[in-house]
Amino acid sequence: MLTVVIETRNDEDALASTLGSLVSAAVEGVVREVLVHDRGSTDRTAAVIDHTGCTLVREGALASSLARARGDWILVLEPGARLLDGWMDAVMEHTGSAGHPVRFSRAANGRAEKLMRLFRRANPLADGVLVMKGDALARLRPEDGVEALARRSPRKRLKAEIRPAAPRRAVR
Repeated sequence: MLTVVIETRNDEDALASTLGSLVSAAVEGVVREVLVHDRGSTDRTAAVIDHTGCTLVREGALASSLARARGDWILVLEPGARLLDGWMDAVMEHTGSAGHPVRFSRAANGRAEKLMRLFRRANPLADGVLVMKGDALARLRPEDGVEALARRSPRKRLKAEIRPAAPRRAVR
């Protein structure tokens, strides 16, 4: 059904949080595999990938890994994002009846969060992207990361909520 793709660089805690929100979908068979595209982490990201049974994708190998993905649909998330209750049903309904890419709807976090979004640089991964595997491959160049895939995907919304990751600090 789904191959989840998460791109990371020194995001071990955020990655673990996102993977935690996918456990029930993996148990139900909705998530078939998780590919973690590592962009040169120096923290314990590799240990998180290993302990959770995810597949490590080295920098530069994303397109070839997506070509071998087991899922018919690709779900792209950023480390730290959490899918909220009901997302599996919405994804199953969408994948069974539509073929176009969609993004999740942001969970309401109050006025302060809305104001922060207005002034924060747009993050194309903040709302996740659900796209058919063939579309993902057509939109992705060999040198691209998942952010480029997200930028090239339409802004249609799924009736399921996501809590985006907290803004990242610059990695040195």
